Amino acid sequence: MARPNFIELPDCDPIPILYEDRSVLAIDKPRGWMLVPHSWQKTAWNLQAAIASSMAARDYWARSRGLKFLRFIHRLDADTSGILLFCKSIGAVQVFGDLFEQRRMEKKYLAVTVGEPRETEWLCQFKIAQDPKQFGRMKVDFRNGKNAETYFKVLARRGKFTLIEARPVTGRTHQIRIHLAESGIPIVSDELYGHCEWGHELGLRAIRLGYTDPFTRRRVDIRAPTDKFLNEYGFGDVALTDGPPAARRPAEMLPPEDEPELPEETEGERSEDENLPDDNLG
Repeated sequence: MARPNFIELPDCDPIPILYEDRSVLAIDKPRGWMLVPHSWQKTAWNLQAAIASSMAARDYWARSRGLKFLRFIHRLDADTSGILLFCKSIGAVQVFGDLFEQRRMEKKYLAVTVGEPRETEWLCQFKIAQDPKQFGRMKVDFRNGKNAETYFKVLARRGKFTLIEARPVTGRTHQIRIHLAESGIPIVSDELYGHCEWGHELGLRAIRLGYTDPFTRRRVDIRAPTDKFLNEYGFGDVALTDGPPAARRPAEMLPPEDEPELPEETEGERSEDENLPDDNLG
């Protein structure tokens, strides 16, 4: 029997596997799954814990691959869907974590916002820090925040909604959401930074992850389907292209950080893993 191209967990639809090699496995994370520490068992929607339990039970999707270890190395918030990368060994976690920290991962998102931006392409560099007034929320802080950089490009407009391509260079907590909200066009149904009365899910999806494999030096380009997401917000007729953003600077030209990159707190919980890269954009 062939290995299934999905992860099957109790009480949910199968989770598609988008890419796999000897070191990593990438899934199309559905909305609703949280990426909290394995030890935090207060929700049945703890994705890492659910996967670990499934492997321990020797469910066929894992047994057919001989998997005994699988761990996420970057994060998507519960309501953000799309590409999520897991590593198959502790060694791979460290190596691929370095790719994120060194900004050698090319990331692309689709965002649906409320309102129309002043420009069709722009670069946002608002620094981001934790909001001391509300746990789990971030804010723009030009004095004490960490460097954050996102390229945006308008793809289409439909009524009150605008479809935007986001290409983050850094990976601060809620970076895309904050940068768009501070640009005057919050993401649809963003309860923390914008509006939640539009009758839609959060309009943010991770659709591409590209990198050079650190072990094989082979180019890897992982893509997630977009049709369902585009149709949900009335953009089903939009043809996506993959050209580079205007005037993009290489990662090595970014200003240096004042402190090493550490994992951010997210989803109202405190990370217990100091080896995770600071990459939680939505």
